[in-house]
Amino acid sequence: MEPQINASAERPAQTSSGILMLLLSLLVMLGGALAIIMAVGGAVVPIVLLAGIVLELVGLFLMCGLYSVQPNEAVAILLFGDYRGTDRKAGLRWVVPWYSRKKVSMRVRNVTSDKLKVNDKRGNPIEIAANVVWRVRDSAQALFDVDDFAAFVNIQIDTALRDITSTYAYDHGDDHEPTLRADAELIAEKLREELNERVRVAGVTIDEARLAHLAYASEIASAMLRRQQAEAILSARRLIVQGAVEMVENALERLAELNVVELDEDRKAAMVSNLLVVLCADREAQPVVNTGTLYG
Repeated sequence: MEPQINASAERPAQTSSGILMLLLSLLVMLGGALAIIMAVGGAVVPIVLLAGIVLELVGLFLMCGLYSVQPNEAVAILLFGDYRGTDRKAGLRWVVPWYSRKKVSMRVRNVTSDKLKVNDKRGNPIEIAANVVWRVRDSAQALFDVDDFAAFVNIQIDTALRDITSTYAYDHGDDHEPTLRADAELIAEKLREELNERVRVAGVTIDEARLAHLAYASEIASAMLRRQQAEAILSARRLIVQGAVEMVENALERLAELNVVELDEDRKAAMVSNLLVVLCADREAQPVVNTGTLYG
């Protein structure tokens, strides 16, 4: 059986306003200072001097419980290692001084992963990197359920990228399946969902995840570039031939409608051949003027 991890859960901590406690500690220290001055300036009364010293110590003790919380920041309160809650109220706060405090930022963070060299679904080596926007959702889980939640997120980004890459081909998927290059939105959503599943244990949520870099590895980049160029040329040729056929068809129909010239089947075939050569050629046609008859 796999070991069970006791997940922490964030809960509000019992804390007080730091402004009130700051004023109270200043008043206590002021009272202690007056008592010491009175005891030293006049006839020394041990009890008054002792009271002044005690008040000064109490004031300092109260000040030790002050701490500040910035917007989008959380402070976990602990008592000798025991989690007692999280304070998210911004401003000057106070808690009993023997409680320890750990701060964690709840702000949105942006990280771009290192370029990874991995194999896609077809086994082609590719380079891939992602840009991920994330933030801490549960401060207790982030602090106590993982050792270093920021490092944990970075490792999970690399792991999720490797998993996604092994599931999809770089391009030209089978049976119109999604590919890394052609279906960026789908891949980004799949990556975000997988990352959220992986980092949930750390109390982290992924707001956005997108591929920041995608390319074939250097050892096959030139070969794949030639293949892409060949495919582009074939696609362009296919479009040119389709347009040329339509133009020849329209030309023959117009000639027949206007009765400009009558062509038998052999002459039609020759005309179609010549027009297709002209329309599909890479170079401009060089016209030859026929000074004789059409059939001469």
